[in-house]
Amino acid sequence: MTQSTVKQNLKILVINCGSSSIKYQLFDMRERSVLAAGLLEQIGEARSRLTQRTRSRKGGMRATAKTQTVGGHRQGLALIGRVMADTGALGSFTELYGIGHRVVHGGEAFRAPVIIDRGVMDAIRRMAALAPLHNPANLVGIEVAREHAPQVPQVAVFDTAFHQTLPPHAFHYGLPRGLYRRHHVRRYGFHGTSHAYVTRQAAAHLQRPPDAVNLITLHLGNGASAAAVKNGRSVDTSMGMTPLEGLIMGTRCGDLDPAIIFYLGRETGQPAGEIEALLNRESGLKGICGVNDMRDILQRAEGGDAAARLAIDMYTYRIRKYIGAYTAVLGRVDALVFTAGIGEHAADIRRRCCRGLAHLGIVLDEDENSRRGAGIREVQAAHSKVRILVIPTDEELEIAEQTLKQIRDDAQTAF
Repeated sequence: MTQSTVKQNLKILVINCGSSSIKYQLFDMRERSVLAAGLLEQIGEARSRLTQRTRSRKGGMRATAKTQTVGGHRQGLALIGRVMADTGALGSFTELYGIGHRVVHGGEAFRAPVIIDRGVMDAIRRMAALAPLHNPANLVGIEVAREHAPQVPQVAVFDTAFHQTLPPHAFHYGLPRGLYRRHHVRRYGFHGTSHAYVTRQAAAHLQRPPDAVNLITLHLGNGASAAAVKNGRSVDTSMGMTPLEGLIMGTRCGDLDPAIIFYLGRETGQPAGEIEALLNRESGLKGICGVNDMRDILQRAEGGDAAARLAIDMYTYRIRKYIGAYTAVLGRVDALVFTAGIGEHAADIRRRCCRGLAHLGIVLDEDENSRRGAGIREVQAAHSKVRILVIPTDEELEIAEQTLKQIRDDAQTAF
């Protein structure tokens, strides 16, 4: 790739690879615009499905869908390349300035994004035990992308990296220290890409440098986590060694007395694997009221469903507990930030999360909170000491930003 080509081309492909799926977005980083976004599902099954939205010349997005057999990720990425070429989004992978990969777990090895080489891939493979459902799939995406685009710089962006600034008293558990040294048992935290993105967005909105803001950030989706951000750095977060700890989520239980696991094993005879699946896939909102979609739960609660009301009460009570705890950790809170699907769109959940927190300086404006709008919105009352922000997250754009920066930094270091 020549220097003139580099100046003209800032196309970054972001890949989030699952065990049977590839989610992707193609950005033109000159304008921070999305050229194409797609999802290939059911890889390895008889009828794999690819859906893609492509930006048209008029600025709108047009949809494309294909259904065919895709035997593996290598064939899947080839199909994605053909569809992007057919729709005019990208002629070939050689046009890319870089590829950014979402990697769930970076352990303690990776505190920041990194250019991918064989050593990085080996390290991601070694950490598979910490994220057995995610890291192996992420690694497959990396291997396949490097085969298709061997000359394109590729960057790993880790979900855990933003939380690597946690101090030892926050990331250690009250367990024998040998378990940390030998088996890496500690708090890692997740959703770091989202927490990092909204931290930068909040700082810009507040017209302060990122290292001068104290925030409590709430990523509330089917998975949910809270973070305490002091001077722009994560100092505590609700998810732990795995994404199971912390807030009540769509299908995950969150904080739990660990003795319950041993009790269930004795009383039900279930093996550890079944109990693990119970806690991750059958608990949380789904376990309390039978469904995990907050939209359905809110609708059922309005209709008088007692189980749905209980689920909402438990969900928001747990969040308020974390807000209180992180207020104590931070001392000064400049803003409370709501993001992700529930945080951005469920006004009633935001209202319940802020209820009774006036003594902490958190007071919601009911009218502002109920209004819908795009972009960053402030929903606090005039007399609230803490700003309450609703910020749409964009993890893919954050990965693209970090990929672009890492490639440029690496190029400068080479010179």
